[in-house]
Amino acid sequence: MLVSVVIPCYYSEKMIGTVVEQTRAELEAAGYDYEFILVNDGSTDGTFAAISALCADDDRIVGINCAKNSGQHNAIMAGLRQTRGDLILLMDDDMQTHPSQCVKLLDAAQDGTDIVFACWDEHKEAWWRELGSKFTIWSMRVLTDRPKEIYSSNFAVFRRHIRDEVVRYQGPYVYIQGLLFRATANIKNEKVTHYERAQGTSGYSLKSLIRLWSTVLNFSMVPLRLAAVVGAVLGVAGLVAALVIFVMRLVDPGMQAGWPSLMATVLTCSGLIILFLGIIGEYLGRMFMTINNAPQYVLKETIDHRATTE
Repeated sequence: MLVSVVIPCYYSEKMIGTVVEQTRAELEAAGYDYEFILVNDGSTDGTFAAISALCADDDRIVGINCAKNSGQHNAIMAGLRQTRGDLILLMDDDMQTHPSQCVKLLDAAQDGTDIVFACWDEHKEAWWRELGSKFTIWSMRVLTDRPKEIYSSNFAVFRRHIRDEVVRYQGPYVYIQGLLFRATANIKNEKVTHYERAQGTSGYSLKSLIRLWSTVLNFSMVPLRLAAVVGAVLGVAGLVAALVIFVMRLVDPGMQAGWPSLMATVLTCSGLIILFLGIIGEYLGRMFMTINNAPQYVLKETIDHRATTE
């Protein structure tokens, strides 16, 4: 069985060789045939030079060099389009998704499960990033109606037909987990060990994490429906308040209207209107970018010495 290992690489010049070597050893020991798809996501250090050296040593390693940083999920999409395997293994380049754990995921998929996500009891990352991850998982469950019992991560194995469905997506805003969840319901978790980052720090800033989280707008209508519900509730509340004030004025003609309460109401309603207009504008903007064929990624160079026939 051929396993396609897709690894997005970002300033991993010193680590990618170790990741490939250890993963290859684990796959060979378990009897899996393999290919590696290494995607340099716009790194300006020697990452692609390291990838090129790996490609020269093993013709089952494909190197992809993106012209600019397009984001981890877009880089994964570029890699998926080069895969030929029966199973696709997604992992990172920092040794947190450790090579020693990959066979666990592959073996777990042998029962016919379409997607196997890695899960772990303890995260080896900063507390604020772990808190952010928990919030993202919770919010994605609410907004996309994904199964509550499934923990999703970028360390996963899925089958060829799932890959074929995922790569059909042409929009510029890519969220791999969202695409996986809408492709099948035959999903499970496999518990693995989460390791410390071997070198460096995460390439995700708070801004980029928020941008990644916002990709849920591509896979959910919930924010728009929420805007409609809140608008309806505020409209009914305003009507009820107007009726109450009218009755109170009939009972007490000398009653004075409250300026502070009026301004607070106006500011609250105005703020909500602007907020939901912003959400609608974000949807329209993403639609505009998709219609204009904004690229998911731009390829600068591809090294592929595999045989032309599968």
